[in-house]
Amino acid sequence: MVKMPADVKETLEKQKPVPIATASRSGIPNVVFVGLLKIIDDETLMIADNFFYKTAQNLEENPKISILCYNSESKKSFQIKGNVTVCKDGADFDAMRAWVHGVNNKLPAKACVMVKITEIYNAMWGPAAGKQIA
Repeated sequence: MVKMPADVKETLEKQKPVPIATASRSGIPNVVFVGLLKIIDDETLMIADNFFYKTAQNLEENPKISILCYNSESKKSFQIKGNVTVCKDGADFDAMRAWVHGVNNKLPAKACVMVKITEIYNAMWGPAAGKQIA
């Protein structure tokens, strides 16, 4: 796993909603916006599954994710890739439900998507575009 540099964390925290991409086992892509993504530590993100359908199917078949963030003030953008674990009970699930219901107790908080970051890339245009930074 890799650690998120400070500018990546800052950029991710300012992005709302956050686009996430998944793919089926056969490679069919899917991109959705998520409103509830939380940084747990330098290597881990938590995403609340409230309304996933194709995303949930994809993560079951292919537990990989790509997340894009952009900050218009700093003009920085990053692509974060990671391995996913989905849980519907246990400590992470309970923490996710408490967090989600603290934001809006009408959301279903169906599953907790834990992302262990494996790669981070510069997603801004220019000479460093696409270069791996972590």
